[in-house]
Amino acid sequence: MSIKNICCIGAGYVGGPTMAVIAQKCPEIKVNVVDINPQRIADWNDENLDKLPIFEPGLKEVVAEARGRNLFFSTDIEKGIREAEMIFISVNTPTKTYGKGKGMAADLKFVELCARQIAEVATEDKIVVEKSTLPVRTAQAIKDILDNVGNGVKFQILSNPEFLAEGTAVNDLHHADRVLIGGDIATAEGRKAMDALSDIYAHWLPKERILQTNVWSSELSKLTANAFLAQRVSSINALSALCEKTEADIDEVARAIGSDSRIGQKFLKSSVGFGGSCFQKDILNLVYICRSLGLQEVADYWEQVIILNDYQKRRFADGIIATLNNTISGKKITFFGWAFKKDTNDTRESAAIYVADHLLDDQGSIHVYDPKVRPQQMYADLNYLNTRSEKENEEFLTVCTDPYEAAKGAHAIAVLTEWDEFKTYDWQRIYNNMLKPAHIFDGRNILDHKELIKIGFKVRAIGKAY
Repeated sequence: MSIKNICCIGAGYVGGPTMAVIAQKCPEIKVNVVDINPQRIADWNDENLDKLPIFEPGLKEVVAEARGRNLFFSTDIEKGIREAEMIFISVNTPTKTYGKGKGMAADLKFVELCARQIAEVATEDKIVVEKSTLPVRTAQAIKDILDNVGNGVKFQILSNPEFLAEGTAVNDLHHADRVLIGGDIATAEGRKAMDALSDIYAHWLPKERILQTNVWSSELSKLTANAFLAQRVSSINALSALCEKTEADIDEVARAIGSDSRIGQKFLKSSVGFGGSCFQKDILNLVYICRSLGLQEVADYWEQVIILNDYQKRRFADGIIATLNNTISGKKITFFGWAFKKDTNDTRESAAIYVADHLLDDQGSIHVYDPKVRPQQMYADLNYLNTRSEKENEEFLTVCTDPYEAAKGAHAIAVLTEWDEFKTYDWQRIYNNMLKPAHIFDGRNILDHKELIKIGFKVRAIGKAY
């Protein structure tokens, strides 16, 4: 089976970059990315590539190469479905905020709506690919909808989870460690569909990196991959608290244990806590699945990863308040960074949101500078927590366009995102314009602490006993 036309429903952080790279590497395949959000589609089609809705290094160059040739962005979802032989579902699957499973289970309403729309519109056989992160056994729910609502059309359901890291998504797509394709390996039709998707990735990846499994293993592998990575972050962050009490250095500890080939060095960088759209959501989903299946001890184990991450953010915020004489009321605290990590404008579950919320409860005045995050996004993030009124959030949080202005007259600076540019600032100039004593709280351990102390700063950092 040779695929000539692909449709991806969802033009977000997964769908947009993934389809752009497929279009770039497979010029003979027409790739239509569709979304109900007209502004998002307009941004993808903007002639000014700096206005793409997603910032990822290298993405605008990929889009420039393929857009208008075989990569198209549209709001006409039905047309995209009708024309495609293969349809990717890449819509949001947030944690439920209502009803059964509230706060833990994945909300699959958008996935279900996609399945119903595909079933109603399709007039020819289709391959439907789960690209969104979904709980195990979701494929069966999608199949039930497609088989019972459709017009006699036959569907093959594949699971093809993404393993992208924001900030390196384009490179991750170009040089993937592995591509996972789950399907109905027991039938000839299922294997044929899996091979069709494998052939697309084989345009640029070695075939040994394209792994085929049954659909359930594929779905569960995505959740567990993120759970294992988040577990490592929470483990090193737990030790950072111990280091601060014992005068050990967390970076030295991480280097020592990471040199063990059985452990390795990746994801052993301590910080104020992990963020992003995947880690917390996927672990909570895993916890919910385990509880629903009666695996209480397993659920408790994975839930502790989230509990530790929340503790780390709260501990960082409490450290700022304690250092500033147990009150920050009326004091100016400068945040360098709001995105959950560098090289992305994504703020979902960013540690900065929760640290800010905690400090605003103590009536601090927060001034934020982030090179890529828009002001309206910062306010939306705080408003979503519903801790205080939107008016209060606007009153206590100020978004700045210049880092030196943001730090002027501040009692303290907190580094919440590891943007490389923060390391290049004129820190003497910043110190001269701050109130004294001038404090720095390095939540990412990216600054030269010895140099800052020499300038005169009072430095507090994760896992350091200064």
